[in-house]
Amino acid sequence: MTFILGISAFYHDSAAALIEDGEIIAAAQEERFSRKKHDSRYPMNAVNYVLSEGKLKLSEIDHIVFFEKPFLKFERLLETYMAFAPKGFKSFSLSMPLWLREKLFQKKFLFENLRQHDENFNDITKIKFSEHHYSHAASAFYPSPFKEAVVLTLDGVGEWATTTVAIGKNNKLEMIKEIHFPHSLGLLYSAFTYYTGFKVNSGEYKVMGLAPYGKPKYKDLIIKELMDLKEDGSFKLNMKFFNYATGLTMTNKKFSELFGQPVRDPKKDLLTDFHMDIASSIQAVTEEVVMRLTKNIANEYKIKNLCLAGGVALNCVANGKILREKIFDDIWIQPAAGDAGGSLGAALAYWYHELKKPRQNFKDQMKGAYLGPNFSANYIEDQLNELKGNYNKKSPNEISYIVAKELSKGKTVGWFQGRMEFGPRALGGRSILADPRSEKMQKELNLKIKFRESFRPFAPSILREEVSNWFELNCDSPYMLLVANVKKDKQLSMSEKDSKLFGIDKLNIKRSSIPAITHIDYSARIQTVHKETNPKYYNLLEEFNKITGCPVLVNTSFNVRGEPIVCSVEDAFNCFMGTNLDILVIENYLLIKDDQNKSLLKDYKNKFELD
Repeated sequence: MTFILGISAFYHDSAAALIEDGEIIAAAQEERFSRKKHDSRYPMNAVNYVLSEGKLKLSEIDHIVFFEKPFLKFERLLETYMAFAPKGFKSFSLSMPLWLREKLFQKKFLFENLRQHDENFNDITKIKFSEHHYSHAASAFYPSPFKEAVVLTLDGVGEWATTTVAIGKNNKLEMIKEIHFPHSLGLLYSAFTYYTGFKVNSGEYKVMGLAPYGKPKYKDLIIKELMDLKEDGSFKLNMKFFNYATGLTMTNKKFSELFGQPVRDPKKDLLTDFHMDIASSIQAVTEEVVMRLTKNIANEYKIKNLCLAGGVALNCVANGKILREKIFDDIWIQPAAGDAGGSLGAALAYWYHELKKPRQNFKDQMKGAYLGPNFSANYIEDQLNELKGNYNKKSPNEISYIVAKELSKGKTVGWFQGRMEFGPRALGGRSILADPRSEKMQKELNLKIKFRESFRPFAPSILREEVSNWFELNCDSPYMLLVANVKKDKQLSMSEKDSKLFGIDKLNIKRSSIPAITHIDYSARIQTVHKETNPKYYNLLEEFNKITGCPVLVNTSFNVRGEPIVCSVEDAFNCFMGTNLDILVIENYLLIKDDQNKSLLKDYKNKFELD
């Protein structure tokens, strides 16, 4: 038996993953345990969790692999500052003390942290380092069902690379091409996230959600002024508009002058039609770059399958477009596509690439992304008693029937079942569920339960067998990473008056028979639910379908704005008591809000800072 621990940390979304002889045993982000969104600290809790899942002490682990190479990253920082000097001295002098204290001596720093798990761990040679984009590529290719694939990774920046193309065959994965910092599609998108007043590294999906409300008026301006985009999708950015290479902001004064407005201050400035057009434009540019890149690599390598990872691979609108245009026969996207997934990629890269072990199973190895903690009935009961929750225990069949019935009456449900998901999406393990047929549900969920902007769309979960009856899609989408349109026969056409509305005013117009998950451009981010990976969620959808004739549920993550997805029984109970959720189901334990002690209600709205 060979056990490999993968770790990603110190930049964004720390995580740990454990594999045993190439099989993925467990993986989780640190934020879920620490309750600090995008926690980037050493993943103490996540490492403890994956070790406990494997019933191991740290000293029993054979190899520990960190997801990137700190020396290469340091080299990039130094060379960047040299190239732009004397500009950027402030940012340089702020970052150097941390590098000289911790990051440059990461092996020693990791060793000291690792020893806290197990005093018998004393072999520093077990710590190895992968490369950032190689970790991403490995996380995309090795768990995929493909024997051969082109692997595209796109994100902000690793050590030097921002975009890479690799070829995977059996157990071999070879990097072929790279685009280097400061030229980065991820950082370009983040620059617009910053410009529209959202938080960089967490607000990008808001820009994507806002895009359909606007028109891509500035697409040509972005391509003409901000970048030099080639036919093959390769590009360079015009750095005179950006500040991220050396400064403390993403964009500069020239950037604001180009678009004619200053950076939006989220505390003072409302979102306007201008911001919607900006969001629409950068989304259109991203899709253009991704389409050119994928078409070029499909033609060049003549390989039928594509794997994607890196933060930009979470742009499910672009992913849906690759699929629709049939550039590749098949696509597989790593559900933890961002830096958290680098922990898993680092471990898998070591097993297949360094140890040269064969790949044996050519099917999806991610186990539905259900790789986090779950809890026994006794433990749940003890926790609920301690929290003074009033609950009823039911059989699994009763749970499915009761919950489906309540959902059909418009009730909202916190659904806590099985193992927690790895990656940013809730997939029916730690989800909030609702009836998609309700035209009030999107607004209600956003404002009363999630405490967030009303424009934010919700995703549908659907029985896999039913997906092509409701959406323009007929393939697996278990990780909610593909966008497709609602079927024409389920759409409701807009009146002439409605179609003249602009921006957020369009939000309240009913556009399909499942309005709560139909975005204003008739699209939806789809999760197909499979009996093999999540039988309980599958049964609930079947039951809901029997009652309503609709095999779809609204599925959003079980948390409020700014809070990590719930991980423990206590997290779930607190969120239930701090929001307008009607029902909480933890495994086979049913809690109704009206039955709870009113003194336990919480003011949850201001508990977490804006994300």
